[in-house]
Amino acid sequence: MLYLVDFSVIKPDAGLIFWTALIFLIFWFTVGKLAFKPIAQALKKREFDIQNALDEAGKARAEMQNLNAENERLITEARAERALLLKEASDTKNEIIAEAKLKAKEEAKKLLEHAKVEIDNQKNAAIAEVKNKVGMMALDIAEKVLRKELKGNKEQEVFVNQLVDDIKLN
Repeated sequence: MLYLVDFSVIKPDAGLIFWTALIFLIFWFTVGKLAFKPIAQALKKREFDIQNALDEAGKARAEMQNLNAENERLITEARAERALLLKEASDTKNEIIAEAKLKAKEEAKKLLEHAKVEIDNQKNAAIAEVKNKVGMMALDIAEKVLRKELKGNKEQEVFVNQLVDDIKLN
């Protein structure tokens, strides 16, 4: 027991230093073989995986930027195409309206011309009918006047018979 009382950590003796150093070297060698190499390999693998993940993230970021640029280009093209389609539709609408107006004017002009011709035809037919009726009336009046004049006169009867004979000969 005296031995333990005399023990001091500050002044170790040579045997303690030897055994401590030997145990430390065996422990260090064992830990180096069993733990340090796998830990170092795991750290290298992890570093490699992290670097790969960072590279993949960079590629993904670059690809996303490319996709965003492509999307913006497609959106711009789609907007331009939509504007072009709207302009073409508007132009087509205006052309159809102008064409319809022109056709309507032409049709109205044709109908007006046809109506004028029809009115002229009806007018001419009415005038011809009036002339015929006036002529018939004039003939009736002339016949009645001639009958009254020729009723009692023998000279006129002879003249009329002579005219009738001349007409028959022709």
